[in-house]
Amino acid sequence: MNGISGDHGRLRYQRGSLEEYAEVDRPLRLEFEFNPASMTRTRSVSLRTGNAPGTRGGYDFAGRSEVPRASQGISLEPESFTVTVLLDATDRMNAGEEPASRLGVQPELDTLRSMLEPKVQGADGQRTLAALGQGGARAFARHEFASVLLFRWGPHHLPVFMTQAQVEVSDWLPSLYPYRARATLTLQVIESRNEFYDEEIKRQFRTALRQEEGPQVT
Repeated sequence: MNGISGDHGRLRYQRGSLEEYAEVDRPLRLEFEFNPASMTRTRSVSLRTGNAPGTRGGYDFAGRSEVPRASQGISLEPESFTVTVLLDATDRMNAGEEPASRLGVQPELDTLRSMLEPKVQGADGQRTLAALGQGGARAFARHEFASVLLFRWGPHHLPVFMTQAQVEVSDWLPSLYPYRARATLTLQVIESRNEFYDEEIKRQFRTALRQEEGPQVT
């Protein structure tokens, strides 16, 4: 039997990454550790179920063939999820890596904030931070857009927008650069026709069908 048994403590933290999906030479990229147990995923739908007498919460139906009548409309909200990630330069500092010993996790925190900043398209086709005012137009006329990010963890490769980042720094270097921090990230899945989300949906259905079939007896 394949699998892992016994002490699961060594599975507590796993590697993940966020990478900007853009036509640029050096896309923003953040690697981190996080505890999968801290992930909160939210999925919601809005139903139109009518308000006729005797139909509280749904329309009448009799039998499985009439189940589609129970709701005359549905609006699916995009999935969002929250993860708490760990940014820690301790191992790199102990290994004598100069950037980590001097700056701690400040580069990772700067990357995280840059991922949240709106971007604008420059005249040469390159994107830049909207806050720098280099979009070639007045602020009200610029077309600002959010970074599309790829959230990668194990089998999951999801296109997302980052809608919130909350950072808690716990340890500092004498220079006052942080070397250990936790960031709570809220991500919204981009549920459109794109190669990443299409593959995620296929993966979900494959897993669901195998679960429905039950264990194979040999």
